[in-house]
Amino acid sequence: MVVSAGMMNSIGAFQAYIGAHQLKDHPPGTVGWIFSLYVALTFFCGAQVGPTFDAKGPRLLVLVGSISLILSMMLLGNCRELWHFIIVFGVLGGLGTALTLVPAVSVISHYFLVKRANASGLAATGSSFGGIMIPLVLQSLYPKLGFAWATRILGFIFVALLILANILIRSRLPSRALAKVELLPQLGTFRSLPYSLLVMGVFLSEWGLFIPINYISAYALDHGLPTALSYQLLALLNAGSFFGRWIPGYAADRIGRFNMLILTITLCLVSTLAIWLPAGSSKPLVVTYAVVFGFASGSNISLTPPCIGQLCDTEDYGKYYSTCYLMVSIGYVNPRLSPESLRVGH
Repeated sequence: MVVSAGMMNSIGAFQAYIGAHQLKDHPPGTVGWIFSLYVALTFFCGAQVGPTFDAKGPRLLVLVGSISLILSMMLLGNCRELWHFIIVFGVLGGLGTALTLVPAVSVISHYFLVKRANASGLAATGSSFGGIMIPLVLQSLYPKLGFAWATRILGFIFVALLILANILIRSRLPSRALAKVELLPQLGTFRSLPYSLLVMGVFLSEWGLFIPINYISAYALDHGLPTALSYQLLALLNAGSFFGRWIPGYAADRIGRFNMLILTITLCLVSTLAIWLPAGSSKPLVVTYAVVFGFASGSNISLTPPCIGQLCDTEDYGKYYSTCYLMVSIGYVNPRLSPESLRVGH
């Protein structure tokens, strides 16, 4: 999760730099297609990755995904045109993230039941660590070595972390035959009304949650805040989410997973309206918002999986999880909605 979910939580650091340098002649909405495609493919491809994981386990999926992520990061420094970034980051990176993230999330439900939310929360802190590490590494290396070598060094870090992932991610259940029909979207899961309502809620919340993650660095640059701070904001947001993934997960096993998820999403709403909306160029308000929103939004990774697991059998978990996020991927098809957030406070 440090690599796959951490990279997803750090796309704002890539988007801010690429939009200000290699693709500075393109409008923000056009540049946004790269990263919207990345997130959309991450979730959309889960429709095939989830059932494959259920049947065959994580080994081959994580291996192919690791190779894709490493190639994406190593080749990113050679990109100059919009279509280069779309293929290398959007397509190759999105596929690699899907192949590694879905098994990493799903395998937790194979080993935990009563304390599943707490286990998911602890595991999800890896994504926060990645979201802290990646922006700070890039911020440090951009001025010293340039974009190309900054991303290559990050690629070498990915190599070490993904070797560990390939060794440690193991399935508890035996493999079985995979029917071709399982690779199609599992729309039959929507016969369950509670599951359908959960998917609707996750779709709407994820659509909103990724706007600050994608654009808070660009927002800071647009409002005249220091360049160093613009990248540190993303690290601060992920530092807040570190605690926001574990503490709500720990509490959810006691007060209810759905109850806790509702509380954290409500805090996301309140913090955005009460802090970010009036923040403008205020450094204290923007920093406060990054930390508070980071804590509140941490539950989107740590609590959604155990909520899904509460509504299905363990052996079908990958199918239900991937179908949910297949629907979520539709929300990332139109990135032109998000750049308007840069004008908040003007």
